[in-house]
Amino acid sequence: MGFSHVEMMLVGHNWFLPEKPPRGQHYERWFYADGRGDEKNRLYRENAGDTHGAAQTWHSQLPVAWHNSTWTADRAIAWLRQSHDAPFMTWISFPDPHHPFDCPEPWSRLHHPDDVDLPPHRVRDLDDRPWWHRAVLENEPTGSKENAETRKAYSRIQSQTDQQLREIIANTYGQIALIDHQVGRILIALDELGLRDNTIVIYTSDHGDWLGDHGLVLKGPMHYEGLHRVGMIARGPNIAAGKTIAAPTSTMDVAPTFLDYAGAEALQTQHGQSLRPLLETNDATREYALSEWELHPNRAGVALSLRSVRTEAAKLTVDQKSGEGELYVLDEDPNEMINRYHDPSYKALKDQLLGNL
Repeated sequence: MGFSHVEMMLVGHNWFLPEKPPRGQHYERWFYADGRGDEKNRLYRENAGDTHGAAQTWHSQLPVAWHNSTWTADRAIAWLRQSHDAPFMTWISFPDPHHPFDCPEPWSRLHHPDDVDLPPHRVRDLDDRPWWHRAVLENEPTGSKENAETRKAYSRIQSQTDQQLREIIANTYGQIALIDHQVGRILIALDELGLRDNTIVIYTSDHGDWLGDHGLVLKGPMHYEGLHRVGMIARGPNIAAGKTIAAPTSTMDVAPTFLDYAGAEALQTQHGQSLRPLLETNDATREYALSEWELHPNRAGVALSLRSVRTEAAKLTVDQKSGEGELYVLDEDPNEMINRYHDPSYKALKDQLLGNL
């Protein structure tokens, strides 16, 4: 990938426990190096509290010092201290937040379940949605029997009660808070090394989680806002603190942004645009952002080729295989309750958005 230094973990989502060497990568070798890997895995599986039967949710007893969020920050800081004298680009990737919802104590207790907000619409209304919404929840994944069973047990969560959703959401917030703490440690290291004033920092994620939105948990090809609208925080020279950008953007814009700041030419075609004009000026605009999902049958038993376009006011998703789609006018329907894809009174908007794909 062009990096001069790489440290990796095999999976990181602890449904699959860290594997003993010689399997695994750098994290797994470190995890087992003191001979206590089996003990750590046992503690990881222990639940220290009642989570009311919430799916894949528990208060892990793995000490935070051994958690992969801590390891990721530790290794990033060590690398920065060794490499800060030369220009650098580093990608620091935390596996969390992710299911299973296994935040370790005390971070799992930081947000009380009774205090978290629930999504306003928590019912599966599959009859009112495009065909694939139901298919990806009910079809049999293809491939080996092992793959099918794993996908059904790990990648699908049945409808949860409100109390169970509160447990899942509170645990997720704990995972996020633990990562925020680790990112804070990395930012402190940048300050200590004198790098604050000439380092661009972008903090974002690859996707969200429904967390009960429309009766769904986890992720999939139902492109509701809880999944698609991902936060991004940027810090660096000429980036004003406290500025909020409402223009549609995409994680595909991150690479062109770094190339722009570095004054480097892309070696491959870039499908995003640099965020620098939006970050540094007040008059830059962006009409829309694009996203896509190529879904193969081994994941959910259905093949999809989804393309989405998002403006500030609306979002359209179309499956290029079947021609079916969904259109939500977000400024009048923020909870995405009414699919306008086949509504003739919205044909002009639909055609406009299709023209951007």
